[in-house]
Amino acid sequence: MADADCVVVGAGFAGLTAALRLRQAGRSVVVVEARDRLGGRTYTETRADGSYIDHGGTWIGPGQDRIYALMAELGIASYKQYTDGEAMMIVDGRTYRYRGTIPLSMRPWVSANLGTAFLRLRRMCASVPLAAPWEAPKAASWDRTTLAQWLTGHVPVRQARALLEMALAGTYTSAASELSLLFVVYQLASAGGPDFVLGVDQGAEDSRPVGGMGAVYRAMADRLADDVQLDAPVRSLRQDSTGVTVCCDDTQIRASHVVVSVPIAIAGQIRYEPALPLERSLLHQRMPSGAVLKCHAVYPAPFWRDDGLTGQSAAPDTAAAVTLDACAHSGGPGILAVVNEGPTARTLSGMEPRDREAAIIDALARRFGPKAAAPVGFTHQDWSVERYSGGGMISHAPPGVLTEFGPALRPPCGRIHWAGTETSSVMYGFVDGAVRSGERAAREVLAADAA
Repeated sequence: MADADCVVVGAGFAGLTAALRLRQAGRSVVVVEARDRLGGRTYTETRADGSYIDHGGTWIGPGQDRIYALMAELGIASYKQYTDGEAMMIVDGRTYRYRGTIPLSMRPWVSANLGTAFLRLRRMCASVPLAAPWEAPKAASWDRTTLAQWLTGHVPVRQARALLEMALAGTYTSAASELSLLFVVYQLASAGGPDFVLGVDQGAEDSRPVGGMGAVYRAMADRLADDVQLDAPVRSLRQDSTGVTVCCDDTQIRASHVVVSVPIAIAGQIRYEPALPLERSLLHQRMPSGAVLKCHAVYPAPFWRDDGLTGQSAAPDTAAAVTLDACAHSGGPGILAVVNEGPTARTLSGMEPRDREAAIIDALARRFGPKAAAPVGFTHQDWSVERYSGGGMISHAPPGVLTEFGPALRPPCGRIHWAGTETSSVMYGFVDGAVRSGERAAREVLAADAA
């Protein structure tokens, strides 16, 4: 007799969504989470003053209908990212203040090169079937090409190439030389194209939940009552003709089905008996996460707003590669998010925390002025060393992986079902994609029971 109809491995957005939908369909569910907290690759700290900091996934945007629907169901409102001012871009030591997507005051050939690259990427995205990107007309050649090779061949202006490399490769928390071009185009296409993925207003960083992402995942966990077990890493899944035995350190749970919602590389650390089909097993070895370091500088007030700035800035090859206004919906205190990804994140990760903080604050002061040199608080979240995240906020495909092993991303392996934002053909890499994947996995379980 089963202890539960379904065990969900992982208490991030994908796992909690799958569990919630199964519970609503009348199934018994147990969620097991290796960490001592909820949220997975999202993690919200609520501060004593009522403000909140999202150390992981943070933003939502138009077209992300499933996370918005979930928030409406749970009674959680959203608020717009602050954009009432100018953004900054620093290239070769020169600062450009601008509104919109591209600083038009840059040298004309730089702006033109960026615009041409965006146009090419849009056209490439239109040719990719989201359910099966490995069937795109140019899938074979694109999957043999790295993003770095494509940028070198199609973005001849060095400054434009550096900005695009930071923006695109940074999205996947890895160096451009690590990324399959097919994967990059597929991920961009899954979200509607580069304008959305790299955009703020009406883009991927358009809005935030009031209370941070934690307001959403805590509300889901509340509806699951006591059926969420923390500090319970899954060591093995033993599958037979009647069910699956889930083995943690201190307990075993028998279920009719299991939904595995952890990052792909982390799923590969579980022992499967019998072994998974070869393509799925090899996929676990071939889709790593990158490196991302997300820090927050806290100030008494968001002084940059008074200076006519949005807080959004980009500066390749600095200790503060990307910054964004991260204030709570109340507007205070002033919280500036600093995001470093890929090689820069790896370098900073190897530094002592005090030296890392000093380097980042120095970069902020050079960019935003002396007020930025005196934060009243500073946080570090190094996802690169998170044991149960495996690195950055998104698993990526190196060259050759999607065309060889991509078809194994979503199909169940017997009674084991797969969730996680990487398994979503829409909004891959976003919290919305995680929600979609959890809902799909729940539908698969229900359909299997009905068969």
